[in-house]
Amino acid sequence: MHRYDLLVIGSANADLVVGVDRRPSAGETVLGSDLVIHPGGKGANQAVAAARLGARTALLARVGDDAHGRLLLESQRAAGVDTTGVLVGGAPTGVALITVDPAGDNGIVVSPGANARLTPEDVHAAADLLAAARVVSLQLEIPAATVAAAVRAAAAAGTRVVLNASPPAPLPAEVPAACDPLVVNEHEARFLLRTHPAVQAEGTRETTAAQAPETAGAEAAAGSTAPEAWASALLARGPRSVVVTLGARGALVAVRGSAPVRVPGVPVEAVDTTGAGDAFTGALAWRLALGDDLETAVRFAVRVGAAAVTRAGAQTSFPAADELPTG
Repeated sequence: MHRYDLLVIGSANADLVVGVDRRPSAGETVLGSDLVIHPGGKGANQAVAAARLGARTALLARVGDDAHGRLLLESQRAAGVDTTGVLVGGAPTGVALITVDPAGDNGIVVSPGANARLTPEDVHAAADLLAAARVVSLQLEIPAATVAAAVRAAAAAGTRVVLNASPPAPLPAEVPAACDPLVVNEHEARFLLRTHPAVQAEGTRETTAAQAPETAGAEAAAGSTAPEAWASALLARGPRSVVVTLGARGALVAVRGSAPVRVPGVPVEAVDTTGAGDAFTGALAWRLALGDDLETAVRFAVRVGAAAVTRAGAQTSFPAADELPTG
């Protein structure tokens, strides 16, 4: 009997957020709003997002023995997340420095802190948690060796792996091969495929369009199937399935042996996009744990991500199941 629908292994940060009229250029100072501190971190965010929706969720992470760490533990427990796997100490709690512009777009710099001290040994010590979960969800704000150890432990336990390859980083072959699905946005897809001919060809088209703007429309049309090409190239690297998130345009679902499917976005007025990808991935992983097929799970997750951008902050913006937009 599985005690958890979802075990999230990943980061926990304090998000230090400032609103700005525009982001500063190199060497420039701009004034912003009052500083607001929110609980965040991709791992902690995914855990809260899933728990708010009704998932039985546990978190394996590391925080500092400080005020930010206590804030993060309190937010997890308030959402109903099991925090027995959250380790305390070793370094200060990780911090994300976030600027948000009037369009709701954000720029983020992360100081990993205690997240960088989450080790493969910590994963091994949490073997009972992995065995008790239907799905394990991972991201890349913790050391690559820890992610690889978690993938191996999940495989040994027969637990399904969902990996959000964010922030993008090189992956050992065993990691994408274990994913079902590998979740990336457009930037992350391009990074993982940076040496692939399809992505290099995109760069050539962009240069040509810049040199000859009158051809830009035709080049844009030619590149409109880029997410399908990315998904195909990523599937060739071993994952059983791939999801490419496309922001307001929704997402692309690609399963080995089947034609890719576009899932449209849900129109909403964006206030702050911070944490939207985490809300999406947490919701997706939970629905897979309940037995949804991937396309159905993505359609649900798109609605959760859309709801998350309509409010400020990361965890503070995550919806309950009865707060989702139709779509």
